[in-house]
Amino acid sequence: MNHWQQELVATVIFAITYVLISGRQLKILPLNRPAAALLGAVLMVSTGVMTPERAYRAVNYDTIVLLLAMMLIGAYLYLAHFFEWAADAVLQFARAPERLLLYVTLTSGILSALLVNDTICVMLTPLLIAVIRRGKLPMLPFLIALATSANIGSVATLVGNPQNMIIGHFSHIPFAQFSRTLAPAAILGLAINFVILRIGFRKTLGEAVIEREAHVSTRLDRSLFALVCVVFILIFAGFIAGLNLAWTALAGAALVMVLAKRDTHHVLKLVDWHLLLFFAALFVVVDGLSDTGLLDAIYRRLQPVFGSTVSTQSWNLAWFSAAGSNIFSNVPFVLVAGKWIERFNDPELMWKVLALSTTFAGNLTIIGSVANMIVIESAREHLQVSFWDYARLGIPITILTTAAGVILLLVLR
Repeated sequence: MNHWQQELVATVIFAITYVLISGRQLKILPLNRPAAALLGAVLMVSTGVMTPERAYRAVNYDTIVLLLAMMLIGAYLYLAHFFEWAADAVLQFARAPERLLLYVTLTSGILSALLVNDTICVMLTPLLIAVIRRGKLPMLPFLIALATSANIGSVATLVGNPQNMIIGHFSHIPFAQFSRTLAPAAILGLAINFVILRIGFRKTLGEAVIEREAHVSTRLDRSLFALVCVVFILIFAGFIAGLNLAWTALAGAALVMVLAKRDTHHVLKLVDWHLLLFFAALFVVVDGLSDTGLLDAIYRRLQPVFGSTVSTQSWNLAWFSAAGSNIFSNVPFVLVAGKWIERFNDPELMWKVLALSTTFAGNLTIIGSVANMIVIESAREHLQVSFWDYARLGIPITILTTAAGVILLLVLR
């Protein structure tokens, strides 16, 4: 196969894979996202675009290991009944629907910065639904608050979401240095998010009243929770000290597994192995296309569009990334755009802009991020959320948080 043929085949495989990833499952080919990515990886090897050895090297195992470790930590918090306990505590302290909305925003945003946002949504959604039904409250404002806040809060750290993990390993930006500028952007974004939701649902929340029924409070497994907290502090101390993110987190997860004395089979069942497979396969698909040189050619065509000054490049990359993330999904887009960042005037700033814009872009529509789909799909038995129900608030949230975030990054750089 000559170079032109290889480029054509790789492009076709890439396009097929991304159509299957971005769209809904087709009747003639009912593949979910991980299966579609796996198909793309297999096609890259079977057609001769990549050798099996090259495909193995394409996988960024640090990202896979880090994601696995954070899922394991989250699993032990789940077994400690932390999320149920937190949901009960939130309802007890909330005296008004507006205050509950604030608590949901803060809880989702803070936890997503410490763990993976998708994991937080998986664990918090059923608990939030229980809280809402227990308090006889309207469901839509709080579901949207959970999803949007999880996306926004996750930008604060390199372990908050999958695309940040990838950016951390590609950019080699230290953990503390990344959070120094992205954490303030997350805080500002959460404030904007709350204000927009409060205004958007002012009538609904104004008419609602929290009804407190007698119920049995969830008992927190204090010993397991304390163990996880101590290990979590040690993990983050290692992050700040500059230790390898993936293996520091995995060492912490392994320590909890040893000391918790719980059935590890049950713990491992709580890991989202589908997501890990999705990432591994996606690395192969993107590198297969990259090896052809097509991504370099695309960047050369796009380079004049981004401009020549740091400020112009920041704004253009932000909006370009927001659009690309909603077309291709944020993780695949980061894998592609990450190949270009070193060619900008200020690569470190551009990595941060890429992290911010691809994360905040997830709030644009229901299908903008996995976190959104987890929340909406988990609640579909209780409430059907239409595209516009979400987008009428997601669009202004995305535009305002992204604009404010870029301004803050430019100020703090």
